[in-house]
Amino acid sequence: MPTTAYGEKPETAAQRFADIDTALCALLNGFSRSPRFCSLFRTVSRLGDGIFWYALMAALPLAAGLDGLVAAAHMAVTTLAGLGVYTLLKSRIGRERPYAMHGERISCAMPPLDRYSFPSGHTLHAVCFSSIACAYLPVLAWVLVPFALLVALSRLVLGLHYPTDVLAGTLIGGGLAALSFAIVALAN
Repeated sequence: MPTTAYGEKPETAAQRFADIDTALCALLNGFSRSPRFCSLFRTVSRLGDGIFWYALMAALPLAAGLDGLVAAAHMAVTTLAGLGVYTLLKSRIGRERPYAMHGERISCAMPPLDRYSFPSGHTLHAVCFSSIACAYLPVLAWVLVPFALLVALSRLVLGLHYPTDVLAGTLIGGGLAALSFAIVALAN
């Protein structure tokens, strides 16, 4: 049987990785015991459900004219691709949420929007939307980058996602944004 670079069997290395993923999730979930932190991250997560992003898309044309309209349209089209990708992955992979698998260590501090955890759709969209909006209007980075980071962190603190779910959402969201710009460049 093959071994890892450290001489472990692959199952052992995979289990160790999963244990670290769970331990980090449990550590961050501990912040949800603070009413102030819990309230903050619930609010951020609720805004990340779409409210913040839809408001941003509506405001961009008003604030930046045609450039804002193009950015908003780009965000709207890309979100459809993101929705399709993460919905397909969630249904195919079927990874249960951390609180469902480790209720003795991880609590659910906010009801999820759906059953499965991989990948984090909130993080996927936060990264994708922020990347697109900041490419068109870099001045927004001082608001959007911290907000996207808070959205990603909220998913961990609230016990809704493992760190690997958030990492996957980050990579997919960034990849979708990059792909969308490549398609726009080809079209021009």
